[in-house]
Amino acid sequence: MLYRNVPKTGDKLSILGFGCMRLPTTKVGGVDEERAIRQIRHAIDNGINYLDTAPLYHLGKSEQVLGRALTDGYREKVRIATKLPPWSIHNRVDMDRILSEQLRTLHTDHIDYYLLHSLSKESWEKLKNLGVLEFLDTAKKDGRIKNAGFSFHGNTATLKEIVDAYDWEFCQIQYNYLDEQNQAGTEGLKYAAGKRLAVIIMEPLRGGNLAGKVPEEIQKIWDEAPVKRSAAEWGLRWVWNHPEATVVLSGMNNEANIDENLRIANSVLPNSLSQDELELINKVRDTYKRLMKIECTGCSYCIPCPSGIDIPGCFALYNTYYLFPHDRSARFQYLGRHGGVLAGKSYAGLCKQCGKCEKSAPNIYQSLN
Repeated sequence: MLYRNVPKTGDKLSILGFGCMRLPTTKVGGVDEERAIRQIRHAIDNGINYLDTAPLYHLGKSEQVLGRALTDGYREKVRIATKLPPWSIHNRVDMDRILSEQLRTLHTDHIDYYLLHSLSKESWEKLKNLGVLEFLDTAKKDGRIKNAGFSFHGNTATLKEIVDAYDWEFCQIQYNYLDEQNQAGTEGLKYAAGKRLAVIIMEPLRGGNLAGKVPEEIQKIWDEAPVKRSAAEWGLRWVWNHPEATVVLSGMNNEANIDENLRIANSVLPNSLSQDELELINKVRDTYKRLMKIECTGCSYCIPCPSGIDIPGCFALYNTYYLFPHDRSARFQYLGRHGGVLAGKSYAGLCKQCGKCEKSAPNIYQSLN
């Protein structure tokens, strides 16, 4: 495993981080705890030392499972990253209460990397007015957290404003070869790194959409490369090619994918892609942008929907329908998963246009209008 330094502290973090937002699940939908714990420990045994969770993930189960996975001596081998949810904060007391609950759940006396979760301009102003910066100072001083940061899905201007407002150690942004100009983008990545923040990358494969089964037109482009790599490896190598990226998070839940990612993370250095390889990736990027209808990563920040719609699930199948025109399964899956055949109704036609989801992912909804 290769490691990169946190500029302000010198802490060495594995370039591959284990994202606990998409842990393996059982047939009835809950987290498969035994398998998840086995996967997490296997990753740690092979060099991963950065594990990312949040109260939102798996409806609170992610922190619980991670806490159990880090018993038996595993806690001492890793850095835990978790988050303060702005939507659950109504006053200063809530911040201390939630952090105390997280420490108990994770069976630890401190959080190594603590983030304000999914900041937007609105949530940032809310937390500032409620005293979040004083909270961070106090929690760092008394040792409950070691490093303060934030995760972010807004635009570059807001990112810069937040970066400049506090002495952060790190931040977390979405970045992949489709998002060079989207959200924080390359400009935001370089700005944060230029201020000596470690930059944690989420959604390097767009919620898995850039890996696994890829459209035939995309696969033909990958097949042009002299060196044969999976779509996932190309996507991860592209992000790691940027020296400003400290850790790349992967929401791993399949043993084969974990081992593939571990293998890649043993050898990828900054600026290691050739010009020909970069041009090949640009060709794939342009083709994807032509084929895709909705730029959804599946982060699920837009749910729960007041009307009960599984918004990311609907978007995923909508994109699948257009990305794989010869595969008719998307229609049947939509009827089964969302039309009430296999479960409750959660189809797009239930929308009452309340606008709640637009606030969580404005870039997506702007592209639909």
